[in-house]
Amino acid sequence: MERVSAVVFDCDGVLADNGSSWQNIHGKFGTDKGDGGSHKKTLEMFLDGKISEEEFVEHDIRLWKGIKPEIHRDDIMRCYSGVDLMVGARDVVEELRRRGVYVAIVSSGVDLLVGAIANMLKVDDWAANGFEWDEDDLLVKGLPTRVYSHNKGLMVEKLAMINDFKSSEIISVGDSGTDLSMMIDGSSFIGFNPARERAKNAFQDAGVPIVESRDLRKIWPYIFKGEEFPSDS
Repeated sequence: MERVSAVVFDCDGVLADNGSSWQNIHGKFGTDKGDGGSHKKTLEMFLDGKISEEEFVEHDIRLWKGIKPEIHRDDIMRCYSGVDLMVGARDVVEELRRRGVYVAIVSSGVDLLVGAIANMLKVDDWAANGFEWDEDDLLVKGLPTRVYSHNKGLMVEKLAMINDFKSSEIISVGDSGTDLSMMIDGSSFIGFNPARERAKNAFQDAGVPIVESRDLRKIWPYIFKGEEFPSDS
């Protein structure tokens, strides 16, 4: 069996038990209701690759500022007050690290949440997107994109190069069709708890394992072939 050197996780819906860290903000400001200022339409356009990451983020920020012109960093943090870890997330990360496996998060979600999850789980590295704040911690605009939803493999390749991992030793885990972009040439991917029907269809088309469970420990037999998660961990 090929050695497993690194497991790279998406965050929203995988390590964090939420749908989307962006959607959490929309829920707080109410910009996901009804037409939502065309949020849902813009989301579909983004998922279909018709608008860029930057255009999507700036559109979202305009919607939020239409509700609250001055948005403080704490306003965004409060959007995540009810977000818990996914069932089994801590167990899986701790056991991987105990076995010497490098654990990273590559997320196109919001860095305020992703960073908190990364610190909570003590992962080895993480990357996410975020916002620019002024001197009073008020939201200015989105930061230049660090993690491209449709090309998350750029970050995985960077991780492999820095740590001298062979791509065949890397396994990525995600819940959406765009997460398949983490699967760099020669690496493996596990589809976990597909976020939408389109995600499940994308996983099926890609021929990757699909774990239809909300318990992250269920991915274990696909990381270490046929091995169940250790019951005493």
